[in-house]
Amino acid sequence: MPIYNAPTKDMQFILHNVLNVSEQDIPGYEDLDRDFTSAVLEEAGKVATEVLLPLNEIGDTTGCVLENGVVRTPKGFQEAFQQMKDGGWTAMDCDPEYGGQGLPYIMHTAGQEAFVSANMAFNMYQGLTHGAYSAIHVHGSDEQKAKFLPKMVTCEWTGTMNLTEPHCGTDLGLMRTKAEPQDDGSYKISGTKIFISAGDHDLADNIIHLVLAKIPGGPDGIKGVSLFIVPKFIVNDDGSLGDRNGVEVGKIEEKMGIHGNSTCIMNYDNAEGYLIGEMHKGMRAMFVMMNEARMGVGLQGYAQAEIAYQNAVAYANDRLQGRAVTGAENPDGPADPLIVHPDIRRNLMDQKSFVEGARALTYWGTNLIDRSVKLDDEAAEGLISLMTPVIKGFLTDKGFEYAVAAQQVWGGHGYIEESGMSQYARDARIAMIYEGANGVQALDLVGRKLAQDGGKHVMAFFAMIKDYISENKGDEAFDRDFLEPLKAASKDLQAAGMFFMQNGMKNPNDALAGSYDFMHMMGHVCFGLMWARMAKASMDALAAGDTDTEFHETKIATGRYYMARQLPATAMHLARINTGSETVMALDAASF
Repeated sequence: MPIYNAPTKDMQFILHNVLNVSEQDIPGYEDLDRDFTSAVLEEAGKVATEVLLPLNEIGDTTGCVLENGVVRTPKGFQEAFQQMKDGGWTAMDCDPEYGGQGLPYIMHTAGQEAFVSANMAFNMYQGLTHGAYSAIHVHGSDEQKAKFLPKMVTCEWTGTMNLTEPHCGTDLGLMRTKAEPQDDGSYKISGTKIFISAGDHDLADNIIHLVLAKIPGGPDGIKGVSLFIVPKFIVNDDGSLGDRNGVEVGKIEEKMGIHGNSTCIMNYDNAEGYLIGEMHKGMRAMFVMMNEARMGVGLQGYAQAEIAYQNAVAYANDRLQGRAVTGAENPDGPADPLIVHPDIRRNLMDQKSFVEGARALTYWGTNLIDRSVKLDDEAAEGLISLMTPVIKGFLTDKGFEYAVAAQQVWGGHGYIEESGMSQYARDARIAMIYEGANGVQALDLVGRKLAQDGGKHVMAFFAMIKDYISENKGDEAFDRDFLEPLKAASKDLQAAGMFFMQNGMKNPNDALAGSYDFMHMMGHVCFGLMWARMAKASMDALAAGDTDTEFHETKIATGRYYMARQLPATAMHLARINTGSETVMALDAASF
C-alpha cells in the first residue's frame, strides 16, 4: 500500500520561520504559537494516515454507485466522515456564532493539506461544503444563515456548487436553468446541471445545493444570473427535515480519477429554492465559493504531487537497479538503489523544489485572505485576487507534471495500478480542468487581473519583490544565489507585462495567445520569492544557533537548486510571448 506521512515539520517551518504567523497583527494569529499549530497539524496528519489513506485505493477501485435514486459512497467512507465531523475538522475556521472554532483560514488550509494528500476524493465532500458555507455566510440573509449554517459547519448537512450545464461550461451566460418566482418569496428551480462534485451521497442527512439560474424577464447573458439555495430535503421552520425537494440524480459521471467522489448530473424539477443576495447578481455571490474552490484546487495540485513524491523517494531508496557510474555504493548487494543515479536524483529534486515552493505560496495566499477579511485590508484583497489564477493554474499544471515525474521513478511498476502512482497522476490531472480550466485562469490573469484597479495590484507585486531584494542585500552568497536570479526573473515578468500593455489593444489575439506563458512566468517568480524567503529563514535559523542543521541546509540547497534550474524558465516564456501568434491567428479554422 502507498505511504503518506504529513510533512508537519515543513508546514511548521512555513508558518513560523517564513510567515511568522504568531507575530502578525491579524486577529486570531496571536494564538498560533508553535505548540498549538504543532498539535493541530500532528493530529491532522494522524487522521490522514490512519483514517483517510487506507480508503484512497478503495475509493478509486470501487467508486460511487447510484441505487434507487441515492448515491452510495465506497465502503468505509461513512465511518471516516463521522470521524472527521466528531474531530471538529469541518469547523476549524468557521464562525463561532454558527458552531465553528473561529481559527484563521491559514490553519484550515494547513490542516486540509494532509487530508487532500491522503484522500483527495474523500476530502471534496467537506471541501465543497466549506465553500457553500462561505457563500451563504457572506451573502445570505440572517434567516438563511441561522437556518442552514449550523448544520453545514458540522457537515451534518453538506453543500455543493451547481454551475455547468450540458450545453455550457465556462460561459455561464448561456445557462438555461430557470427560477420562477412564487407568491411566498421562494422560487421554483428547473433545469439540469452537470459535473456536480458531491452532488449526492450517503454521508449527510441533507445536501444544500447552491444553484445558478435565471429569473424570467431578467437581463440577457451573465447579467441575468441569480444564485439560489436548493436543499435536497425541505428544511422546516423548526429546523427539522421535511419533504424531498424536486431534485434528483440523473447519473454518476464516469471519470478518469477522483472515483471516490460522486460527480453527478443533477436534475431540478420545480425544486423549491431561495434567492441568495441580490436578484441578477448571482455571480457576485458564487464567486466567494469559486475563488475559495480555486485556492483549494491549487492545493490539490501540490498535495497530490507531495504524496507521489513521498512514494517515489521511498521506492528510489528501496529498488535495486544497476550500479552507480562512480562505483558500487551497495557493494554487499546485487545492485545499487535507484537513488544513486543522477537522473533519478534530478527528477526527485524537481519534485521536492516544486512541492515545498507550492506549499509556501499557498500558505502565503491564505495569509493574504486572512488579512483581507479580518483587517479589511484592500491591498491584501487586491493581491490575492491577482494571485488566485496563478495558484490554481500554475500549481495544478505543475502538480500533475510532478505526479507523472514521480510515476516515472517507479518505471514499469509506475503504471501498474497496485503501486498507487497511477491514481495520483489521474487525480491530479483533473485539477487542471475543473474550477475553471487553466487556460481560462491564464486569460483571467492577463485579460482582467493585470489591469484591475488601473494595474495597482500587479505594480504592488513588483514593488514587493523590489523591496524584498533591497532589504535583504548584503550576504554575497545569498545575493548571488537568490536575489540576483529573482531580480532577473522579475525583470522578465515585467517585460512580458509591458508586451501585453503595448499589444493588448491593437492586437488582442496576439497578446492573449501568450497568457498561458505569462501565468507560468508569474508562478515561477512567486516561487523564486518563496524560495528566497525560505532560504533566508533557514540561514537566519542557523545563525541563531538552531541545531537542526541538516533540515536547514537541505532547505537552502533545495532553494538554490530551484533558483538555478527552474527560475530561468521565465526567460524562455518571455521569448515565446514575444514571438507572437500572427501565423496561428491568420489561419482559417479549416486549416486546423
